[in-house]
Amino acid sequence: MMSEQEAAIFSAIIDAPFGAIGIRVEDQKLAELVYLPPRFKEKTPSDPVSAMVAEQIDRYFDNADFRFQLPLKPVGTAFQSRVWQAISAVPRGEVVTYGQIAKHICSAPRAVGQACGANWYPLVIPCHRVTAAGGLGGFAHHDDETGFHLGVKRWLLAHEGVTGYL
Repeated sequence: MMSEQEAAIFSAIIDAPFGAIGIRVEDQKLAELVYLPPRFKEKTPSDPVSAMVAEQIDRYFDNADFRFQLPLKPVGTAFQSRVWQAISAVPRGEVVTYGQIAKHICSAPRAVGQACGANWYPLVIPCHRVTAAGGLGGFAHHDDETGFHLGVKRWLLAHEGVTGYL
């Protein structure tokens, strides 16, 4: 069961097909989205921005082609921003490899993977669309093949029509 202390850091928690998503808002901007396991229960949005974020996430779950339009708090390094911009250009239903992103931005695959794992806005910046050359790869700094986070990545890819990663 989720403690009140754990829930307190989120402006809202919404149910997701794979568990839940924590929404954190600061200064009327989205500050973070967090994939949470099913033990986290819903928490009503505490402000208009978290309500808007929750609504848009629900719209994405209803329609994988939905495009997010959210006020994002600036985060990350210049390098991470370059990686996240390249990821954001990957269309729904397609995947690219860490190596392909690295080549595009003149970097290394491992550095791209680290930037993917540091993404504060999963779903909005669809890092689940980036895979390893030989398979699924990691997700959110997790690579346990049977773990929760890779299960989320598999669900998101399947939701967007990508096959071969279940």
